Amino acid sequence: MSTSTSPYVLRLGALALDAVLVVVFAVLGARTHHDGALGVEDVADVAWPFLVGLGLAHALLQTPFTLRSGLLVWLSTVVVGMVLRQLTGDGTAVAFVVVATLFNFATLLGWRAIATWRARRT
Repeated sequence: MSTSTSPYVLRLGALALDAVLVVVFAVLGARTHHDGALGVEDVADVAWPFLVGLGLAHALLQTPFTLRSGLLVWLSTVVVGMVLRQLTGDGTAVAFVVVATLFNFATLLGWRAIATWRARRT
């Protein structure tokens, strides 16, 4: 009996983890800029453009859990997110772009780097 995980489960897991990390970014950002008050609408307003970019990347990728694909996920998440924010009149201040870029780089590539390192150790 094989104990390997199906590619579908791996893809779904990568998408779910990435989405959680983008929502964490949105929660932290919304909480910071709303004096600690945090509603679902506040989080959704920050998260949705980035989730669209994330979803687009995942739709295009065969293996979204590799480091190389993580670069595309990160770039798509940030670039599409910022373009959508700009088009809808939300802020794209330089400080926000820098924080979004760095946070999403650290998280979206971070878990992939850890997974790659662990896989190579076994």
